[in-house]
Amino acid sequence: MNKINRRFSIAPMMAWSDRHCRMFWRQLTQHAVMYTEMVTTGAILHAGADRFLTYNTGEHPLALQLGGSNPDDLASCTKIAADFGYDEVNLNCGCPSDRVQNGMFGACLMAHPQRVADCISAMQDASSLPITVKHRIGIDEMESYDEMLEFVKPIADTGCSTFIVHARKAWLQGLSPKQNRDIPPLHYDMVHQLKQDFPSLNVIINGGITSIEHCVSHLQLVDGVMLGRAAYQNPYLLAEVDSLIYNAPTVIKTRDQVLLDYIPYIEEQLQNNVALNHMTRHILGLFQGIPGAKLFRRHISEQAHRSDAGINVVYQARELMLEAQHRADVNHRLNDSSSFI
Repeated sequence: MNKINRRFSIAPMMAWSDRHCRMFWRQLTQHAVMYTEMVTTGAILHAGADRFLTYNTGEHPLALQLGGSNPDDLASCTKIAADFGYDEVNLNCGCPSDRVQNGMFGACLMAHPQRVADCISAMQDASSLPITVKHRIGIDEMESYDEMLEFVKPIADTGCSTFIVHARKAWLQGLSPKQNRDIPPLHYDMVHQLKQDFPSLNVIINGGITSIEHCVSHLQLVDGVMLGRAAYQNPYLLAEVDSLIYNAPTVIKTRDQVLLDYIPYIEEQLQNNVALNHMTRHILGLFQGIPGAKLFRRHISEQAHRSDAGINVVYQARELMLEAQHRADVNHRLNDSSSFI
């Protein structure tokens, strides 16, 4: 088990933060904590742990996020996670989807703090792994800081010390999961207050954070920052995490070098009969804002899904982008020269 420094982490994101994506992110940061997509206890116990828990050793530090509300099932899955070598197990108390609510887990658990405390206690008894909780600041009519504390305190009493707090509440009725990521207002002050009032807790803030500068600002008031969609849609912002968040000596890679460093992993997975687009769909945002980015995305989007697609698709997309960058550089120099005539 690796020691976890949670100053910066990347959120569990369904259909996004799979093992291929996490290996891509590892080309950008060695220190950030990665979280799996949420995996339900039922999936692990009844459909096979290997299918859902297999990962690449290069992903560490790596946390498994579980969805469930049965203490015995969560304990069993925590033990399995420890056997697989995960560095942390996180309980999802923040997802607002209908499917999750029907299974009595996710954000609806915020209405049942003692049940969550019982789950956490069972998970702690099953393993020496760190057990953490990810939750919202509230659900439905829960509006106040004190109501959030009614959820946090019984869980903290179990000895759980790490709370990852999405600084929005969730409306379980009337808003879709997508709307719940944007419409409820952010209340960072409530998360900051939690750390101030409970300095012994490890408080990590999540929600609406889009830049490393924003992260550095929050880190003056909390212990850690978790990014979600920003890290996926604009992954190159992760290139500065090790130096600016962890103060680690590092050489920041160019975007092109990140791509080249990921290619051996893609080739390895292709040899294991993994479809090309399972890896390349995660790299589409790498060149965001750079000349040629649209050509890069389009070529991969149009070609990588083909049954015979190979690594040449990536190289072709790279070449199209580099040619566009060269043209942009030439035009820029010509424009600069003409300004002196």
